[in-house]
Amino acid sequence: MNVLMISPGYPGEMPHFTKGLAAAGVRIFGLGDGPQAGLPQSVQRLMKGYLQVPSLWDEKAVIQAVHRWKGMATIHRVECLWEPGMVLAARLREALGVPGLTVAETIPYRDKEQMKRRLDQHNIRTPKHFLAATVAECWDAAAEIGFPLIIKPIAGAGSADTYRVNDRDELRAVLPRLGHVPQVSVEEFVDGEEFTFDTICADGKILYYNIAWYRPRPLVARGHEWISPQVIALRNVDEPDLAEGVKMGYAVIKALKFQSGFTHMEWYRKADGEVVFGEIGARPPGAHQVDQMNYACDIDVFKQWANAVCHSKFEGAAQRRYNVATIYKRAQGRGTIYKTTGEELLEKYGEHIVWNNLLPLGSRRRNWRHTLVSDGFIMLRHPDLKTTLAMADDIGTNFQMHAR
Repeated sequence: MNVLMISPGYPGEMPHFTKGLAAAGVRIFGLGDGPQAGLPQSVQRLMKGYLQVPSLWDEKAVIQAVHRWKGMATIHRVECLWEPGMVLAARLREALGVPGLTVAETIPYRDKEQMKRRLDQHNIRTPKHFLAATVAECWDAAAEIGFPLIIKPIAGAGSADTYRVNDRDELRAVLPRLGHVPQVSVEEFVDGEEFTFDTICADGKILYYNIAWYRPRPLVARGHEWISPQVIALRNVDEPDLAEGVKMGYAVIKALKFQSGFTHMEWYRKADGEVVFGEIGARPPGAHQVDQMNYACDIDVFKQWANAVCHSKFEGAAQRRYNVATIYKRAQGRGTIYKTTGEELLEKYGEHIVWNNLLPLGSRRRNWRHTLVSDGFIMLRHPDLKTTLAMADDIGTNFQMHAR
């Protein structure tokens, strides 16, 4: 099988998916707007061919370049796990006549309003929502929904440009910040805990799923710099209080007729037990959550994704052995990271820490508003959830990085 992989070296997790394709025994042809020499050496060695184009966003020119590409064999699949490139991937599938999401099937994963309208038709509980392209439409939607409410980009990813608005004064203050966003979704604010439902599917069937718990929910974490956000990949995904979320996740996959690949869904559980859909992307979660899945089950999820999309299989049963916590750290202060405090905790929990990804001393701290990973993270695991949370909270509270 020959697979055309869009952007095999970027973002940071794409090389792992490219390696997963190689491990699944397929031939990989890369497509990107950077030189092949700029790819990681490990990825360059896997390429059977690589086409550099001036821009991935000129879709017509990219399709023409692919048709002219003499070094490319017959392509059987086109894959892209980077959200901005999903529509390009769909257009290439249609142009090459290969299976996978079409443009029409891809749009609901990129347009939050279409996504929710489709699910409304299947009686899946979504927040009350309205599309708005003008300031006046935002005010009209707010009048219909009431406060508090959420405003988010129609085609956004993560929590960028997403705001909770509690009253008319806050709405008046937020709207000028969204001047660069063509369309927004104005939604009911759902007060509850936030989880993921991540799947690997083949031929419309879920072969594997993961549930992660955001502590606190991302909208809260991105509003307070002092917070060390956590994502917990849960070991016991069959707990009764998660059952309605799992049921909804299966219903969403069926309603959107998703066939093969990775999906990342977010959903809420309210205090009264009601579950509410958040959104879904036809891609894996970011911020190294796929690595969490690997550590939770001691498997290679990157390879298993490739097996699913190329061979319609998932090798073996995924035995969930651990809860896995990722604690993302934000240095206190500005400028260069010059010291840490509480480092004895890293030794105390050393046998449970599977990945120390913290920036080294002397590094410039990152803009915490632009990346969940911030100034790095500690990833740890333990079979018992209570113990996992206690370790995560200890590191989140008492291990600190300092910049000046």
